[in-house]
Amino acid sequence: MPEFTILKRKRFVIATAAYWLLLLYILAALIFWFIELQQQSHQMSLLKQQELSLSDPGYQSKLNIILQDQERKNAQYIGEGSIFLLVIVIGAVYLYRAVIRQIRIQQQQQNFMMAITHELKTPIAVAKLNLETLLRHKLELEKQKKILQSALEETNRLNDITNNILVSAQLEGGAYVVAHDEIDLSSLVQKCVNDFKDRFPERKLELNLVPERMIWGDSPLLQILINNLIENAIKYSPRESTINVSVSRANDQTVFTIRDQGMGIPDKQKKKVFKKFYRLGNESTRTARGTGLGLYLCKKIATDHRASIFIKDNSPIGTIFAVAFPKAD
Repeated sequence: MPEFTILKRKRFVIATAAYWLLLLYILAALIFWFIELQQQSHQMSLLKQQELSLSDPGYQSKLNIILQDQERKNAQYIGEGSIFLLVIVIGAVYLYRAVIRQIRIQQQQQNFMMAITHELKTPIAVAKLNLETLLRHKLELEKQKKILQSALEETNRLNDITNNILVSAQLEGGAYVVAHDEIDLSSLVQKCVNDFKDRFPERKLELNLVPERMIWGDSPLLQILINNLIENAIKYSPRESTINVSVSRANDQTVFTIRDQGMGIPDKQKKKVFKKFYRLGNESTRTARGTGLGLYLCKKIATDHRASIFIKDNSPIGTIFAVAFPKAD
């Protein structure tokens, strides 16, 4: 574990301990205040009782008034103290959860910066190295094609990363106006799969389409959704495994589905993976590349198209991502 991560955890533990100690001190002060007020009220009641004379004809009524006044003050102290205690507890819990949430967001943003730095530097470095190799050496035509193909793949990857970042920012800021054109989802999926077959000729991509499944939507956004889910399947499944991509009909809906044979996603993580910057595992130990924006964008794009996206376990291993689009009326 990196040294800075250990240092941050120590600081977090110290800050948390200091917070709870301060809260305990406030609660202890509140309890002490309540006990002191009760004792003071009791002493005042005793002093008033001592001032009464047993020979006074109104002794009993005056005594009752003193006792009732003491009970009323005790009830007042209990009521005020309970409300004060409830406000303190609610405020403390809310503040603690807000701080924890902010810390998690900050950690996710730091992980994102680490990931995006690596994601941007790697394709640039590979493309630069390939081009320098072509400039410095006279290679055979076949080798030149392989090097150019590698440089093109890294350039496409860099383009996908920048698109994800820009579109994510535009969708969140409301700067992107989602189009509602009639789109042949089957043709769009086929085009995306063919592009991936060209980029990753060694991977097995099976395509099963119901032709001419029309939906309303934004073609560039839907292409990002399809590409992100296919790339996600390629990234997290073995090289020799088969990835199945399909477009089918279910009642009045058009369903886009991707099945992989990867490691799968635990049930507790199935909803979390759609959160912004969220990634399985730890940034310092995971090996799969990514920024934590891909599935977040998929969820956002699906929602903007009135579609539902969900995850299921594949059989016997792997994950199924499915996006169900409403019928194009």
